Amino acid sequence: MPDILQDNPELFLGSRLKRLAERMQADAARVIRDAGFPIAPAQFPMLAAVHRHGPLTVGQAVKVLGLSQPVVTRTLGGLVALGLLDTTRDEADLRHKTIRLTSAGQAMMTQATATVWPRVTAAVKQLCAPLQGGFFDMVDQIETALDSQSLVARVGAQAHGLSIRPYAPDLDETFQRINAEWISEMFTLEQNDIDMLTNPRQRIIDGGGEILFVEAPDAGVIGTCALIRMGEGVFELTKMAVSSAARGRKAGEFLLAATLDRARAMDIETLYLLTNRKCAAAIHLYEKLGFEHSAEIMERYGKRYERCDVAMLYRW
Repeated sequence: MPDILQDNPELFLGSRLKRLAERMQADAARVIRDAGFPIAPAQFPMLAAVHRHGPLTVGQAVKVLGLSQPVVTRTLGGLVALGLLDTTRDEADLRHKTIRLTSAGQAMMTQATATVWPRVTAAVKQLCAPLQGGFFDMVDQIETALDSQSLVARVGAQAHGLSIRPYAPDLDETFQRINAEWISEMFTLEQNDIDMLTNPRQRIIDGGGEILFVEAPDAGVIGTCALIRMGEGVFELTKMAVSSAARGRKAGEFLLAATLDRARAMDIETLYLLTNRKCAAAIHLYEKLGFEHSAEIMERYGKRYERCDVAMLYRW
């Protein structure tokens, strides 16, 4: 479908930027939630302002943040209720409130500035570094980049030193080796495995699918995952594996999250996977990131592999 906002950039500039902002805010909310902070992204700037500048009056907060007084007052109320900020009346002028961090707010900001902020900053710099051309071209490039890897995944990569690589023919042998390793450890390579591993471009890429790889700076490519097209709007998530020598780096979770980001950008209607109950750790990860067990998928697609006794469907 045509993108009406992208096709009319000048006419719908505000709507386009709002869409991008909402997308970034949604990812920021996930990053904040994963860090264990009880706040929304829109509340962070006020905490940052008080953390950086010290106690502020409401009027000073309005100037520092560039927001309206009603917005600042509403945000302040929420943070006071969370126990992260408190207010006192100015003895010289009781009309003025002074905003301060509580001990809980100070502790949270100390943790945030030491852990979350550097990762988010590095992820956004990485996102923006390749941008070229005019303003509208850059907006296009940012949205395309987020389609391939969300801000959440980019922040996660900063935490673990991992990155995602797209498919290239010179990675065929790596795709085959990593998958053959884990399948042979637990099962027997079936003909369907052999066909896919020896002809990944023909069996997956040429049919409209995707193959992603996860790379570590000290070990090269350590894992891979594929999306194979099974029909109109129907894809199977398959051949997800991390090299046994690289396990323990959370590369599997990082890779799966990136693959799901790519699946969302492809407008896939039905995404499923097939596995075996012996793969308990993998099944737990699939459940954690949004897959549900499905008898219907098992009945429809499970016969593709002799070893398959678990089928799962992704919750969009």
